[in-house]
Amino acid sequence: MSRIELNRALYRTDQTRELDRLAIEEFGTPGLLLMERAGRSAFEKILQRFPGAERVVVMCGPGNNGGDGYVVARLMHQIGVQAVIVRTSEPKTEDAKAVCEAYLEAGGTIEKDAIAVIACADLIVDALLGAGLTRAPAAPFSDLINAANGNHCACVAIDLPSGLSGDTGHAFDPTIQADCTVTFIGKKLGMYTADGEACCGDRIYESLDIDPEVYRRVEPAAHILIAPSIAPRSANSHKGDYGNLVIAGGDYGMLGAVLLAGKAALRTGAGLVTIASRERHLDQPALNQPELMSDVYEQPSHCKELFQAADALVIGPGTRENDWGKILFDTTCQYQLARVIDAGGLRLLANSKVKKFDRQILTPHPGEAAVLLNTHSIDIQRDRVAAALKISKQYGGICVLKGAGTVIAGKGLVRICDRGNPGMASAGMGDVLSGIAGALLAQGMAPMEAACAAVWLHSESADRATLALSQPSLLATDVINSLSDVILECCE
Repeated sequence: MSRIELNRALYRTDQTRELDRLAIEEFGTPGLLLMERAGRSAFEKILQRFPGAERVVVMCGPGNNGGDGYVVARLMHQIGVQAVIVRTSEPKTEDAKAVCEAYLEAGGTIEKDAIAVIACADLIVDALLGAGLTRAPAAPFSDLINAANGNHCACVAIDLPSGLSGDTGHAFDPTIQADCTVTFIGKKLGMYTADGEACCGDRIYESLDIDPEVYRRVEPAAHILIAPSIAPRSANSHKGDYGNLVIAGGDYGMLGAVLLAGKAALRTGAGLVTIASRERHLDQPALNQPELMSDVYEQPSHCKELFQAADALVIGPGTRENDWGKILFDTTCQYQLARVIDAGGLRLLANSKVKKFDRQILTPHPGEAAVLLNTHSIDIQRDRVAAALKISKQYGGICVLKGAGTVIAGKGLVRICDRGNPGMASAGMGDVLSGIAGALLAQGMAPMEAACAAVWLHSESADRATLALSQPSLLATDVINSLSDVILECCE
């Protein structure tokens, strides 16, 4: 596996344990050496990021994660930084015992009054639990986590913030709130979705110089998205070569949803984009964006020629679960066209008899995903990858589960987006994504390829827009306005 591929690979905690085992047992790297490398790597990153720290408290658990902490504390002590250990219990693994002894022989101390010591720290190093957690931390771990969070000083987590699930990104109560996390061997899937980024802060990865062959023995659980490559257009081409997209939706009071999707689709290169909406809205798309066409859909006999001529559909922006929405949904789903289903269309899908369809992209947020799976959004967020895979299996096609660390899942593949920002939690963002994805489908991309490209372009455009705007000020139209610059950089 190349360095680029390794930087994209995401692993479950059982997989990182297997990588660790392979490195030690089959490739001859002693576990104690890996622990020393991990501790030194964390130590070096701490010095780079927090050079002025004077009172460092390292919180150690009884396992190998705690062992990494003992190495950090020893190295701090050796350069004259006031670094002390607080711990939940004595080390239990042989390697952790060895580095603990080395720390004490170097003159280090283990403090008894952990809470008082933590309160006086100007930098806290979390080496309590690491990966593999499956339930909320109990005392004494929870006491130390709460004390660390209550200090509000800088915090560095080793391998994984204590309390965060390395598999799902779910933050148990309590979970360390780190400013940065130095993770080892393999990037943990849970660091990149749900609560992962918020709890990890800046994410730093160190492979610890493990033999590259180790990584060829374990298939990653997921991969981080990369920028799409957009092929140049032929000099001898016309608009018909770049897809005919129909966007169906926009009930009364919700026309803005289809307009946003339409504008995004045009900016993503669709040759023709038509809005199929209520009669009252017939002239509005062109007044808002002259390049948009429109047609009237009020009953099943409408728009037949429009749908028959289309290359792809976007169904659902600006629709409700009323009679008009249901008829529109049922009509459009009769056409075996590549499609994106979003917003109200997803709720209609959950209650419909539409059969599984492979040439579709479903783009739910956690609430809509809960409707699709007849559960609650809190259950979706506890394991976003599992939920996205389940939706794909049940309904067919590709599921794009939106949110922090958007998950793209289908056909046994999982991709995670490490771009985007909290400013995207505003009206119309999903409509823009559906328009981008629809345009890419109309231009001939396969659903998985289109979903991945759309999510990356959408998120990167949002990040680009916030370079000039604050996150709270970010609008969906700002994302559309940034799209052309982002696409330009993706052109081959």
